[in-house]
Amino acid sequence: MCILPQLPWPAGRGIFVLRSRQPVDPTPNRPETRAPLSGGVADRARFPFFLDTFMAKIPLTIHGAELLRNELHRLKTVERPAVIQAIAEARAQGDLSENAEYDAAKERQGFIEGRIGELEGKLGNAQIIDPTLLDAEGRCVFGATVDLEDLASGEKLTYQIVGEDEADLKLGKISVVSPLGRSLIGRSAGDTAEVLAPGGKREYEIIDVRYV
Repeated sequence: MCILPQLPWPAGRGIFVLRSRQPVDPTPNRPETRAPLSGGVADRARFPFFLDTFMAKIPLTIHGAELLRNELHRLKTVERPAVIQAIAEARAQGDLSENAEYDAAKERQGFIEGRIGELEGKLGNAQIIDPTLLDAEGRCVFGATVDLEDLASGEKLTYQIVGEDEADLKLGKISVVSPLGRSLIGRSAGDTAEVLAPGGKREYEIIDVRYV
């Protein structure tokens, strides 16, 4: 019997990108109070550059792109051959109509091939972001590292805004499409970001925005 290793379930996609050294103002004439992004008319007024450009590209940090390349390589060189071998072994057992191992292997193969296609699509349409090259005039943008203070508890937090494939709260990486990520985008040090959490509204003051 061929035992196949487990794969993570595929994650979704993120949105916003900045990669130029040229200063970009993503929030011209921004008001003091701003709601999280919804992608509607009001957001296009706030982010005329972002929402029209980023929908066509998938933003990835350099590290995030490397993670996807490594996963793609593993799927092609380890997972795909393993599931082909599992299917061959299941076929050798005879009648496939009641062969649970064959059905499981074929289902696994479908997932692997689907994930390979997804990763190839993301990498082929990726906008690779080097956070050290960002110059967004202190604004929170994709790839930025943000120092926050929870105004209720006084807890200090630091997060980098990344794509969903790279997001890992334990490593201090939040998705750009998460509630907090959406609330931070476009804001600067001294601003307050509001997030609707299961326990109620939470407010975070932005202490510093860094591009590291």
